[in-house]
Amino acid sequence: MQKIKYNVSLGANIRALRMDCGLTQEQTIAKLQLLGCSLTRGSYAKIEAGIQNISVQELLAMKEVFHADFEDFFQKQPEE
Repeated sequence: MQKIKYNVSLGANIRALRMDCGLTQEQTIAKLQLLGCSLTRGSYAKIEAGIQNISVQELLAMKEVFHADFEDFFQKQPEE
């Protein structure tokens, strides 16, 4: 069975946005929790790693925390 390779890595883009803001995962979680997201650091790390799905509420909160546009989350990553 052949797997489809995605052109967009949402987790890698989220990690890049967080790092561009100079935030640690713990700082990001604290800000997200203030906005009503109940993510733990472990769950957030799984989102960045592409292991866990993200909810619309979480994406909207991350957009606010990172001062980002939706397009920033869906940028194509260069192939390794």
